[in-house]
Amino acid sequence: MNSLIEFEGPIRLSVFIAIFMIMALWEIKAPYRKLRLNRVQRWPHQLGLIILNTLTVRLLFPIAAVGTAQYMTHQGWGLMNLLGFNPAIATITGFLFLDFAIYWQHVLAHQLEWFWKLHRTHHADTDYDLTTGLRFHPLEMILSMLIKMLVILLLGIPATAVILFEIVLSGSAMFNHSNIRLTETVEPILRKVIVTPSMHRIHHSTHQFEHDTNYGFFLSIWDRLFESYTDKPMEDDQTMPIGLKIFRAKENQRLSHILKMPFSNY
Repeated sequence: MNSLIEFEGPIRLSVFIAIFMIMALWEIKAPYRKLRLNRVQRWPHQLGLIILNTLTVRLLFPIAAVGTAQYMTHQGWGLMNLLGFNPAIATITGFLFLDFAIYWQHVLAHQLEWFWKLHRTHHADTDYDLTTGLRFHPLEMILSMLIKMLVILLLGIPATAVILFEIVLSGSAMFNHSNIRLTETVEPILRKVIVTPSMHRIHHSTHQFEHDTNYGFFLSIWDRLFESYTDKPMEDDQTMPIGLKIFRAKENQRLSHILKMPFSNY
């Protein structure tokens, strides 16, 4: 596990690139839905936002969540450190708590008006593919990092759990936002444990009663446990409209417009 911490950056980048390439090739070979805008029209803006977010977080949080976790472990602070949790148990528990926290962060992003202003950048994508899972406003990325750091501080979550969670979170975001179809045999089984594309796609419906459900990013248990789970969309999964009704114009998918969305009057 020490090597995981030591080579955190290269490991995370390698896994990210591998998952991105696998999902991109899968989408190209067997897309589930027809896209409104092609990749040439969308991806430069989506990828530009991803690069901007990465640089912003690295600049503002040079030690970030992993550094916070290492410091708390070294000082013996945080609930799990004070209670003397076994390292393996602390890693598993910490991972689950982080996923639980992200679920509730997502719920609040839909319930609090000021938070929704930031989060709707993610929902304003009128298409649905792996880049949608990485499309967040820089201000929301900063807020999300602060929330994760607070959870780590309070619970004393070990660095290994944080690294594993960050890898799984970015990987699952690309997977469950991907424009792919899983077989009718595999999908229901996977959905019992993790969030699948068909499950999360409902969350991106233009209908508010649907996009206010299925908040989970990795584990699907939270939606079932807190009764925010929707099994199937009202409309056909392959043709139902995706995005927000107020941001349907093509220019809204440009990076300059994406960055201005939280400050729009509607």
